[in-house]
Amino acid sequence: MSYLRGFTPWIAAGVVSAFDWRWGAVAGFVVGVLLLVQDRSRGVALDAMVLEISTIIYFVIIGAISFSSPDSSVQDHGDVLSFVWLALTAWGSMAVKSPFTLGIARRQTPEEYWNTPGFLAVNNRITAAWGSGFTFIFVVLAIANATDAPAWVGITAHVVGLVAPAMFTAIYPRRVQARLEALMAANAANA
Repeated sequence: MSYLRGFTPWIAAGVVSAFDWRWGAVAGFVVGVLLLVQDRSRGVALDAMVLEISTIIYFVIIGAISFSSPDSSVQDHGDVLSFVWLALTAWGSMAVKSPFTLGIARRQTPEEYWNTPGFLAVNNRITAAWGSGFTFIFVVLAIANATDAPAWVGITAHVVGLVAPAMFTAIYPRRVQARLEALMAANAANA
């Protein structure tokens, strides 16, 4: 569940924002920087920290807006904007052929697999699952906010949009690994 670690700044910001959105941005930024420093001290390369860097940039922007204009309407759309940002991070990282899950996967996978086409394909699918979840959440939240839908609509969107990719992330790599092992066993038996 190490992929959840990358979302800790967002959780911290969400909790603190319930009291004041300005300090929520600061909390997200501080937790993001602490995770980045911790990873760098462990030798994690910057190119493996797409989510962490994107998170810090987001909280710098939101923090600057929140402190320069505390009554900004951005405050009213923070939930939607955060998921737009996360979706853009996911889809954008895939567009530049560096899916944000690569950094997380590399921390759990032996280095000899990092540059294989299968490793990249698995991470593209996992990143697409997260991108889809984030996109689903921001679309539902935007519609719910525009139509004054009951709170359970947004809560349900969060649950579905986060639990589905988390489950996919947990299950899909194991299935791919099992298929690969079965194929290798079949090839060995036929040799």
